[in-house]
Amino acid sequence: MAAAALKGPLSGSDYLNNKSTEGNQAVRRRVFVQTETGCVLGIELDGSENVHTVKKKLQLSLHVPTEETSLMCGDTVLKNDLSTVRNHSPLLLTRNCLHRSSSTPCLSPSAKDLYQKDQSCPIEVIGCSSHFPVTKQLVNDIVEAMKIGIDPIPVRGGLGGAYFFRGINGENVAIIKPTDEEPFAPNNPKGFVGKALGQPGLKHSVRVGETGFREVAAYLLDYDGFANVPLTALVKVTHPIFNINNDAVNGNNGHQQREQINKIASFQQFIPHDCDASDHGTSSFPVSAVHRIGILDIRILNIDRHAGNLLVRKLDDGGVNRFNRVDLVPIDHGLCLPESLEDPYFEWIHWPQASIPFSEDELQYIANLDPFHDSEMLRVELPMIHEACLRVLVLCTIFLKEAASFGLCLAQVGDMMSREFQGHAEEPSKLELICIEARSLLQISDMTVNYSSENEDEFQFDLEYETLNGDLSRISEDTVSFQKNPCEKYGNISMNYLSKLAETGETKSKSRINATSLGNKISNEQLPMSSSFVTLADMNEEEWLAFLENFQNLLHPAFENYKLGKVGQRLTQSLNSSAKAGDLALKLPFADVLFIVNYGLMRMVLRLNILCIYLYHY
Repeated sequence: MAAAALKGPLSGSDYLNNKSTEGNQAVRRRVFVQTETGCVLGIELDGSENVHTVKKKLQLSLHVPTEETSLMCGDTVLKNDLSTVRNHSPLLLTRNCLHRSSSTPCLSPSAKDLYQKDQSCPIEVIGCSSHFPVTKQLVNDIVEAMKIGIDPIPVRGGLGGAYFFRGINGENVAIIKPTDEEPFAPNNPKGFVGKALGQPGLKHSVRVGETGFREVAAYLLDYDGFANVPLTALVKVTHPIFNINNDAVNGNNGHQQREQINKIASFQQFIPHDCDASDHGTSSFPVSAVHRIGILDIRILNIDRHAGNLLVRKLDDGGVNRFNRVDLVPIDHGLCLPESLEDPYFEWIHWPQASIPFSEDELQYIANLDPFHDSEMLRVELPMIHEACLRVLVLCTIFLKEAASFGLCLAQVGDMMSREFQGHAEEPSKLELICIEARSLLQISDMTVNYSSENEDEFQFDLEYETLNGDLSRISEDTVSFQKNPCEKYGNISMNYLSKLAETGETKSKSRINATSLGNKISNEQLPMSSSFVTLADMNEEEWLAFLENFQNLLHPAFENYKLGKVGQRLTQSLNSSAKAGDLALKLPFADVLFIVNYGLMRMVLRLNILCIYLYHY
């Protein structure tokens, strides 16, 4: 599954150096603590600092209650020791289930040196800032502009708070989106409030306040600018223009002038453009640009790729080419890398460019992707990222690599990842069906291992097993032998048998989801009452690796079934259409028959356009 890694923001030696020096960072480190209501404080840590002292600093500097709270970095709850916290890490102070009201009085200071005011520069890059030299230059330009009175301006569109920060000539340099001004976040300026940071947001598997680091993740994963994602970083920024819905945020009590409002935000370089894809005809989009953006969207499971977040830049070719050449720039990746498999939205799936096969360069790029390298890179660069997000990245990258090597085009890969609606019910995608089957194999492994531990290392399992109580005592002559590692034998088990076993009471008690044979529909009664049919976070590391092995073994049969199903569907539709057309031709007036003929000719012209696009670009 793992292939040679592309050149990314961190090499393997960088990872080793980062890990080896992780324990030595106790000398002086700077972290950024954010509360659920959006309060932010940059804190200098030394070897004597612990969770208790950090909470006291938050109380004294931001005037926020910290009793019955937990300090978190991603999935990790920091107990007391902070020696494992990396430099420039963002931390989140969350309330526990049992907590006092917001009127809880602050603790009295135990020492004067606990009181701290954040005196950092207006914009400070969070994370491995040595990998963002261009970002630092942009930050310097913005700071110089603010010194001469060129302030940022708010962006009117969108559901969340966003601000254009300008350079010394008044031009837009970057767009900054504070995490506490996202939709449903406490300080959203457009009325979409009601949730604390860390709670489920617009999508259940993307938490409020976490779209910013997903924007950064998309940029970091776009090695060598393959998909043209603009430079993006995570920053702590201070400016009075930011919105606050509570005067207590950042220590302001309403009587003081709001001069310093600290925010953690995503910082993205502004790209001059002519329009977005919704205002431009898609026929002129380069095939390579559509393919590269689609490859990124599949890797990161982008659940919000629409024409509005694809910027269009017209290229000046001096009149040499009679076609209007354009370039595409993908933005707004805050709804990628969900914590569980979601239904993606790929608008490009309907564009003719997506039906053209991958080029040799694109296939080579996909073959060189290493999802495990990508996961380790994100753990280093974005330590707050959840493990479930990284598992989605690994799963979708493996799916892309295997689908491309099998010969599927971009539209086919996107189609297998997208759900369908049967009536008013949402059906799992073909990717989710494969995952459901892989989970069922994992449960069979648990059952067989438990049974084999009470018997010999090798035993026989009846293929005609029909009982519903999980009794494994029946043995017949028609058997399958399992060795010490039964996972190696799963490929020889019939899918019909897996369906029978998935219906046993023991299997139902172990899983939220019942598996059926691959390619068959799953009844609505069997599906969980949730938008996520498949979860990945509930597996331990051993189960996760076994699941990936099962998943990869199921992919090629699933691709074969998908292709056969599409061919059969087209043949059936063609035969039905021909029969209906013959019947209608005898009944319809001449004008209607002429319209049908013209419609057929239009379809032929569309296919010729696709062929011309392919020939032009390749």
